[in-house]
Amino acid sequence: MNDKNSNKKNKKRNRAIMRSAILLVLIAAIGYTIYNSVTAEDVSLLKVGDEAPDFVLVDLEGEQHRLSDYQGEGVFLNFWGTWCKPCAKEMPAMDRQYEVYKEQGVHVLAVNIAQSDFEVQSFADQYGLSFPVVIDKSKSVMSAYNINPLPTTVLVNPEGKVEKIITGEMTEQDIESYMASIKPE
Repeated sequence: MNDKNSNKKNKKRNRAIMRSAILLVLIAAIGYTIYNSVTAEDVSLLKVGDEAPDFVLVDLEGEQHRLSDYQGEGVFLNFWGTWCKPCAKEMPAMDRQYEVYKEQGVHVLAVNIAQSDFEVQSFADQYGLSFPVVIDKSKSVMSAYNINPLPTTVLVNPEGKVEKIITGEMTEQDIESYMASIKPE
């Protein structure tokens, strides 16, 4: 009889300990969430109509690309990664449309997010990309543009303003109409 009472007491004690532990974890999680929202810095999100943040990145050939150098022309700014399947699917269509629009003042800058030169060069070679491919090694451009998820494309009009922000994979028809929308008059 003593063993039964002892087992019941142990089970009750173990349940009480477990409930207390769960309660403490929940309180800690709520406290952390409140602390984060109170102390979070104001992150200004990039919006349509904003001035596109200027940057300088180097392409796979060693050439520097400064966004402000494209003033007066449209820039199709595509953020991507080699591991991103939708990115890989849209690259050939972007390249075909770039061939159509590059003489009309629309430029493509494909901004890879912090991968190695070897990975990015292999990808560019595999797809035969003709537009400049740059690598954001420090993720500073990604942060300035608040990029999440990949792929994300930012259309910059000839005045240097954000015309449109597209997240996710684009069809070739989408790409064509987006490039046409940022073509200088």
